[in-house]
Amino acid sequence: MQLLPHPDADAGPVTRLDASASRGSDGGLVFHWELAADLDALRLPAPASSRRVDGLWKHSCFEAFIGRPDEEAYLELNIAPSGEWALYRFAACRIGMAPQPLAPPPDVRCTRRPQGLGLAASLPPLAETDGRLCIALCAVIETRSGTMSHWALRHPPGAPDFHHAAARVLELGPARPAD
Repeated sequence: MQLLPHPDADAGPVTRLDASASRGSDGGLVFHWELAADLDALRLPAPASSRRVDGLWKHSCFEAFIGRPDEEAYLELNIAPSGEWALYRFAACRIGMAPQPLAPPPDVRCTRRPQGLGLAASLPPLAETDGRLCIALCAVIETRSGTMSHWALRHPPGAPDFHHAAARVLELGPARPAD
């Protein structure tokens, strides 16, 4: 699915950004982002070991906001092109933020190509993600000059706000039990 830049911002060196979410064979979640851009014009973190890091959204970061229909609680997943990640839970929109325990950590893979990069992240099964889900797929892209652009499947009115429930437009069915 194609992500769109926020209407108040220029796409800059990004020519296209696609994202998807699906269920893994283990019932966990699998996310993919494909960025077509002039990578030399972007500020991207250098590859690092996969570890939990706070504040990834302050720079180039790929994100998913994961909630259940008709529930205020949700998870926020941040994945950096470096391989670093963060997962938080919220009781309601921007309320009660806390790190979400995750074991094993997500499997994060980033592939850089001449005209862009691909990023994949797999989350293990979690109690919070076992039912029907509504997901916002989004990204924050930073240029070398420090300009930020915000990308999403849908932008609610006003300033960029990935936390808004109206941004969670991708529906995913419940995990199926193993045969």
